[in-house]
Formats: sequence, C-alpha cells, structure tokens
Amino acid sequence: MVRGGDAGPPVIGIIGREEELARVRRLLDPADTDRSPSLLVVGEPGSGKSTLLDVAAHEAEDRGLRVLRCRGHEAETGLVFAGLHQLLGPRSAEIQELPGPQRDALLRAFGLNEAEPAGAAGEPERLLINLAVLTLLSDAAYRRPLLVVVDDAQWLDACSLDALAFATRRLAGEPVSVLAAARSESVPEQFGAEFPRLFVPPLAEAAAGRLLDVQPFPPAGPLRRQILRQAAGNPLALVELARATADSPASLADGAVERLPMTARLERIFADRLARLPEDTRRALLFAAAADDPDLPAALLASSAAAPDGGIEAWLLAEKAGLVSLDSGRVTFRHPLMRSAVYQAASFAARREVHLALADALAGNPDRRAWHLAAAALAPDETIAAALEATADRARRRGGYRVAAAALERAARLSPDPHRQAGRLLEACDLAMHAGRPLWVEQLTTGVVAATDDPDLLTEAALWTGWALGATTRQKAALSHLLPLAASTAGTAPAVALTAVRHAAIVIYNMGDEGYRREALDLLARIPTDAGEDPDQTWPRAALDPFGDRPGHLRLLDRALALPDLGANELNEMGACAWVLDETATAVRLYGESMEHLRRVTTAGSNATLGQALAIAQFESGAWDAAEVTADDARRVAAENGLDMAGRAARYVGAALLALRGDTGRARELIDRAVAGIDPAESRALQARALAVRGAIATAEGNHPLAYELLRGLFTTDPDPVPLHYHASYYGLGDLAAAAVRARQRKDAAHVVDSVERRLAGRMSTRLTLLVHRARALLAPAHEAEEHFQTALAGPAGEQWPFERAQTRLEYAEWLRRRRRTGEARTALTQALPVFERLGARPWVARTTAELRACGVTMPAGREPARQVERLTAQQLQIARLAASGLTNREIGERLLLSPRTVGFHLYQVFPKLGVTTRAQLRDALNDAELG
Repeated sequence: MVRGGDAGPPVIGIIGREEELARVRRLLDPADTDRSPSLLVVGEPGSGKSTLLDVAAHEAEDRGLRVLRCRGHEAETGLVFAGLHQLLGPRSAEIQELPGPQRDALLRAFGLNEAEPAGAAGEPERLLINLAVLTLLSDAAYRRPLLVVVDDAQWLDACSLDALAFATRRLAGEPVSVLAAARSESVPEQFGAEFPRLFVPPLAEAAAGRLLDVQPFPPAGPLRRQILRQAAGNPLALVELARATADSPASLADGAVERLPMTARLERIFADRLARLPEDTRRALLFAAAADDPDLPAALLASSAAAPDGGIEAWLLAEKAGLVSLDSGRVTFRHPLMRSAVYQAASFAARREVHLALADALAGNPDRRAWHLAAAALAPDETIAAALEATADRARRRGGYRVAAAALERAARLSPDPHRQAGRLLEACDLAMHAGRPLWVEQLTTGVVAATDDPDLLTEAALWTGWALGATTRQKAALSHLLPLAASTAGTAPAVALTAVRHAAIVIYNMGDEGYRREALDLLARIPTDAGEDPDQTWPRAALDPFGDRPGHLRLLDRALALPDLGANELNEMGACAWVLDETATAVRLYGESMEHLRRVTTAGSNATLGQALAIAQFESGAWDAAEVTADDARRVAAENGLDMAGRAARYVGAALLALRGDTGRARELIDRAVAGIDPAESRALQARALAVRGAIATAEGNHPLAYELLRGLFTTDPDPVPLHYHASYYGLGDLAAAAVRARQRKDAAHVVDSVERRLAGRMSTRLTLLVHRARALLAPAHEAEEHFQTALAGPAGEQWPFERAQTRLEYAEWLRRRRRTGEARTALTQALPVFERLGARPWVARTTAELRACGVTMPAGREPARQVERLTAQQLQIARLAASGLTNREIGERLLLSPRTVGFHLYQVFPKLGVTTRAQLRDALNDAELG
C-alpha cells in the first residue's frame, strides 16, 4: 500500500518498493530479450502486491499496451470460470471471432450458450476452453502488445487458473506478459516452478517510517514506535493502524493492543471501524461482502431496496471510512481482508438474511442461487443439497472437476440422510481423483467413515483412501489400507479384492519390497481367475511377478486387448502390462492411444501418471525427442495436481536423457530433485533408476570406478546377489558390465551376471536376454566373447531398443578392432553412429567417431546436418517435423496445444538453425540431418 489520504491520489512512487517495481517494469519492456514473459508477485496480505500491479497496469497503458485485468474473490472459488468471465467476458466481439468449437465452448463456460457440444453431449470441454483463451490472448497481442494482470490469484476459481496457466505456458515469443499476485501462504498450484516469482518482503524500518509520514495523521512518539513494532513492515498494517489509532493514540501508546498474528490483528481493526458505522452501512457492506463479483449488481439493488435514498448515504459513509472505493457503480473493498472482516463481524442471522436475499435475487441462476442457499442453511436440507448436486453435475459436464467435487462435498454436509451423505462424498472422491487431488480424496473418505457404517460404502472409501495414499509418497500407508481390504474380501467379494490388489500393485512396484510383493501374490492366488474382466487381472499379475509366468501374462494381455471399446484406463493398464513384460513397442502404442482418449475427453489434456509412463516407454524405444516433451508435460501436470510419484518419475526421464546426451550438470541436478526427500526403502524403483542415471553421468565424465560403484548398487553384496528392485535392477546389467571392464572389476560383475542367470533361468524376456549376452560378451574370456556379442546382435527383435543395440555394436566393434579385424569393426561402427547421432547421444557419437578414425576412416570435418538438428530444442524439432509433413500452423497448434502465432515464432527460429528459408525445404533438411 502506498496511497496517502482518505480519497487522495496515489503517492508518487512506491515507498520502499523500488527494486520490486523495477522487476515488474521489465515485463513491459519488449526490448529486454532476457525478461520472462510472466511474473508472480508473492507476499503476505497487505504487503503491497496490488499496488505494484496497479502501477504496472497504468504504466502499460501509458506505453500503449492493452491491459486485461481480473481479480480473485474468496466467495467465487467455487464457481466455474468466474475469473475467466471477469477477464474476457467484456470481449464478446473478439470471442465471436474465435473458431466455432472454441467460441461455443467458451460461451458455454460463461453460461451464455446452453446447447450441448455437437456429437459429444456431456463431455468435458476444458481443452477447447483453454485453447479459446490461448487464441484470444494470442490474437489480441497480434493487434497490440498485451499485459494480463491477475490479482488475488489465490482466490481465483480453479478452472480459470487452469486456463490462464495453460495459455501462459504456451505464449512464448508473443508480445504477451502475464503479471499475477498471490498470498505467499496460498500460491495456486497452477503457478509452478516455471513461473518466476517476485517475493515482496516486509518494508525496512526506514521505508516504513516514510510511509507513516505520508498518512493523513502521521503518528509520533511512543505511538509511532508501537505501530512500527506491531506492523512489522507490512504496508497495509502500517496504514490501517495509523488510521485506526488516529483518534485514540493514548491506548496504543500505552501498549494496550496485543501482538496478534497479522491477519487476526487487521481483521480486528476493520471490525472496530465497522462497529462505529450506522446499521444501514454495515448491512450494505455485508451484502457486498457476501456477494460474488458477478452477483454484485443484484447485491447492491437488494441492499438499497429499503433505503429511501437508494443507499447512497450508506456507501458514502463506507467510502469515507476507508473500507471501500466506489467507481462507476462498482464497489471495491480496499483490501480482501476488509471483505473478510465485514463478513466475519456479522452475526450468522445477519449473514443468513443477506444470503437468502441474494438467493431470491438470483433465482434465474441456479448455480449461484444454490451456493447462497447453502451459506444460509441452518441445518441439513435435502432440497439445497440436491440443488448443489445439480450444480456439481453441470460443472462436471464442463470439465470443472474441482468445482464439482466442492459442490458435492457441500451437498454431503447438508444431506439429512447419512447414507446419502456418504454416497455424495464418494462421488466427490471420483471427481477429486479426476482433478488429481489425492489429499482431498483422503479427506473426503474420512467423512465417509464418519457418516456411515454401511460396509459397502466403507469398502469403497477404503479403496479411495488406498489410491490417494499411493498417489503420494506414503506407500506403506497405502498398502496398510489395500492389502488388509483384499484379504478380508478375497472370499466374499473377489472383485473388490482384485481392485484392491490392482491399486496395490503399482505401489508395490514403486516400493520394490519383497515382503509386500509376496503378500500381494498370495492374495492374488486366493482371488478366482474369473473375478473381474481380463484387463483387471492382467496388470497386477504382470506387475507383481513379471518373470514368473511370462507366457501366461502375454496370453492374458492378448485376450484383454481383443476386447472391444477399451477405455483410457484399460489402455493405460494394458500399456503398463506390455511395458513391464518388455513388449515396448506395444506399450508405446497403447499408452499413446490412452493419451489420445484423455486429450479428447478430460480437463487437463494429459495425465501425469500416464504421461510419465509413456515417456519412459518412449525413452526405451529410442523416441528420445518425444520422451523429452512427454516427460516435461507430465512433470508440469504432476506439479499442478500434487501427484508426487508421477512427477519424480518424469524427472528421472529428463535426467536420463540429459546424462546420455552429455549434459551431466543438468542431469545431476534433475535426478537429485527426483529423489530429494524420499525414503529409498519406500521407492526402490526410483532408487534403481537414480543409480542408473548417476552411473551414466559418471561414465560420461570418465569416472569409471564411480560408475561401477553406483551401478553395483543395483544388486546386494550377498554371496548370491539380490536385485535392489525385482524388475528395474536387471536393466542395468549391460552398463554394469561395461563399467566393470574399465574399473577392473570383471570378476565381481561376472558374479552378479551369474546370479541373474540362475535366478531368471528360462524366464527372461528377449530384451533382458540380449542385455545378459551383452554383459557376458564384455566380461567373458576372449575365446567366449564373440559368441555372446553375435547372440546379442542377432535377429531384428533388438531393434525395439535402438540405443541398447547401438551400444552393443560399438562395444563389439571395439573388441574387433583390438583384434585387428578393422573391416568388420567399421561395419558395426557405421551401423551404430547414425543411431547415436539421431538420439543426440554426444558422448557416444564422440566415442564411435574416435573408433572409426582408429579404423582408418576419415571422418567429415563437421557432419553439419546432425549438428544443425542438435541446435533445435525438442519442441522446435517436433514443430519442424509437423510442418515438414504439410500441417498448417493452426493444425500444429491444435495438436501441440499452442497458439498458431507461437508455432510461427518457433518456425521463425528453426529456419536459420537448419539453414532453410521456406517450409518446402524443411523435409529435405530434416531427412539429411537424420540420415547423417
């Protein structure tokens, strides 16, 4: 806060906020190429965030920028797209110019078009809505540079936040800046780490003193010291304490006011000021405090209905008291805490009267009416609960899962029938799960347990609790719910038991704990094989024992895939089954089909759990560029939705790609973040992957003893080495053997390989068989090595894993060259090199080209096309390939969830990197680069 006087103009400059203002102003400078296009201003209530945004907006307008603004409202967090309507609703003419599907979806989101989507009745439309926002902002910026200002983002409804975050992430390179502010204790999860933050700290004492000096009645002496001490550098507290104590300095000078938490202290000040206002003014303020922003006109009419002067005097007194500002028929509280104080200071009877009046005034808007009736409810009321349930259904059909879950949760609280209450809470669990909110699901299930003793409902609640715990890092807690539930229902409700084991299987895979795995396998043996459908049986059996009955698992997978109309969840589980069985190409296909389902019918456009699994499969199948894009998207979605384990797995993929491409510093940072704060005993799968990545980093840096030490950690040091993880550990065998050769640890590594072969005799997949032969070839005596090399390279099956095959070819070539068989070595090297170049595996490219030179091959000075492609980011390469295939910018944007102008911006950067000037040249340039 920097405003002085009751109704005077803003103080020139911002007292004590010079550095913060300079940072905000960078957003407005298009010549600053190093600036970020977005900035989130974070601070405690009253720290001056809104003032910074106001100054930025005024300066932006002075510079000729177009400014779009919206502000979160505490009472609107439960209303779908309320914030977005505030931001874009006045742009009706521009909305009409949108592509038809986007326009119609956005109008439906605003309640202006009740028609169902053509051909997709009832399906959520969040993707189209988000694309509409992206297109609107992009098109607006094309006409004139744009600044989007979002204040009090912590109170913006979730759907609006999702849409704004979606657009912001995809507006790179366009003349659009996004400036938002949120309270530090409640930053929306949509504003993840990719949004730069500006923390607004408390004012220094000198700046705080200057702010007191410009107040209408500057305090002095002991009172001044008391205010400075109690305000603790908070600008709003300084201003409000100075105002509130202007007529009673003695009490504060004597230290009569306690040191309370800031929010409570300020609300108490506001309440004291309210008490001195006439009843009519307090009632008018309560209407404004209780109303959602779109409801404010109705609130103003209702509050003034009984006043002979239309309530003008009441509002003038409120403005004079410094509680609100009046502008063009609108009422704005000077600070959100003032709104809260007004509402909390009123009795329940007064609040109820206001909410009932607002409900009557909003009879034509059933959603807003339902929430006001709920706020006025004295006791459980089925009529109101049913109205909220209908609101939830409308929100769900528009993709507002979080809002729908909140409405159902409130409906449950108002349900007179405990059984109905529990049922609504369970429906809310399903919606909260789709919203990716595991902690919320857990809270909802707690309510179910308190509401009912119905065994069926309690069983369903236990399943949801297990899912919620498993989606976070509380793996043991998840199993403590799921495994006993499976044990208790295996004989009486086998379908429930199977569902519990299915949920437990992914947790057990992540943990890699042998005790839990054996317990789950024993439970699975007790569940009839005809319980559930084939897809229900396939995943847990393969996940818990991938090497136990591989032929049986594959038969079950084939039967499941033959079923018609498999949904996204079934495709996801079948993809996971194929992946764990090393049917990698099938896994990529199934995961991709599942992702396409989700992109058509869900709110987020992608699912973090599915995304990280697809990224791993793409990585293993040699689609590294696609894996990078998929993993980055999965990590972002996981961060936005609290899906911790999925986010960690996505970081692993990113770290593995960086390590194998030679960017060891970033790889080390990313894998450290992936495992930070997690108990290794509760996540052996992630621990095994981290060891593999760190081993690859050490190898790339030439530290072979460290690489061997790390990779050796994949197996215990027992006389018969046991894998750290019953599945993930085995895939490090080849790299373990390669590091052993350079670290002079052949004997120890051979002991590990011997143990693996004994343990998995006759049960290995093709991939694992090839890896074992690679390891044997590296570790065996010279007279045995070639047979293993040739077996590892025999047949086309190994081409499913191109990087692993290229590694084996390189190692075979090195073995051949040492035996002066340079002709054969050159053949293997020329087969391996294009793979390494295509993948961007620079350390392996360097090693292969060195071997070719040692074989007498004169290497070209540059291999320029490959270097040109390496200069492209993963997203630029993806856009270039789509453009080369003939797609337009708009078609590419729809596929990649980018605006057409962003696509054009990326292509503008791609052309000089590839040495082309037209789209027609892209295909040849990319083909030349990838063929080397």
